[in-house]
Amino acid sequence: MTAPGATVLVVEDDDETRAVLVRELGSRGYRIQEAADGQSALERWESSRPDVVLLDLGLPDMDGLEVIRRIRREAMTPIVILSGRYAEREKVEALERGADDYVTKPFGLEELHARLRVALRRAAGPGGDVGARITVGPLVFDVSRHEVAIDGRAVDLTPREFELLRVLLGEQGRVVTKGKLLRAVWGQAYQGEDSYVYVHVSQLRHKLAAADPDGALRDLIVTEPGVGYRVRAPDGGEPAAQT
Repeated sequence: MTAPGATVLVVEDDDETRAVLVRELGSRGYRIQEAADGQSALERWESSRPDVVLLDLGLPDMDGLEVIRRIRREAMTPIVILSGRYAEREKVEALERGADDYVTKPFGLEELHARLRVALRRAAGPGGDVGARITVGPLVFDVSRHEVAIDGRAVDLTPREFELLRVLLGEQGRVVTKGKLLRAVWGQAYQGEDSYVYVHVSQLRHKLAAADPDGALRDLIVTEPGVGYRVRAPDGGEPAAQT
C-alpha cells in the first residue's frame, strides 16, 4: 500500500502532538491507530498490524528503541521515528536497530507525509536486493550488466563505487548509515572506518556530476549529517523506478 488509506500507528506520549498528528494524517486519508506509551503501542501493533509505525523515542514506560527491537523480531513493518532527540548517536542507533527513517521535532507536516509515502512505497515494492535495472532520471543502473549510464553515456566506476551506488539505490528514499555501508561494501573488519565511506561517496558524486552536465542528478545522494546518506530522485524525493 503506497498511498493514503494505509493504517498508521501513531505512538506519541504528548497528547497535543498526538492529537495534531491524528487530525492531520486522518485528513489526508490515512486510517489511524494511536498509543501514548510503549506497551500500548506493542499491543496495538500486535492486534491490528498497521502498515507503518510513526514512533516517538521518548516514551514514559520504555525506550522507543525497545519498541523497534520487538517489532523487528517479527516483521519488517516500516517504522518512521519522530523525536526531539538530536544526538547523532541516537539517530544512528535507531536506524541500526531497524527504523526506516528519522524525522526530528519540530517537523513539517508535508515533510512527514512525504517520508511516510516513501516508507510505504518501499515496503510495497521489491526487497533490499536491487533488481535487474534501476532508472533515476537520466541515470540507468544495470546490475546484471554491471553498468551505469547517464543519458546513454557509460560512467566508469570502480567496483567499490558501483557497490556503494547499488546499496544506496537498493535503499532508495531511506537513510543508509555509514556503518551499514561499511558492512555491505567493505565487510565487518572495516567497522569504524568512516573515512572510507566519505572518500568513496565523494568520488562517486564527482564521477556522476562529470557525466551529468545538465545537473539533473546534483542532489541524488543526500548527506544526512553524522548519520549517513540517502538517495533522493531528481524530482524531489520519490524513489527510483525499478524494472
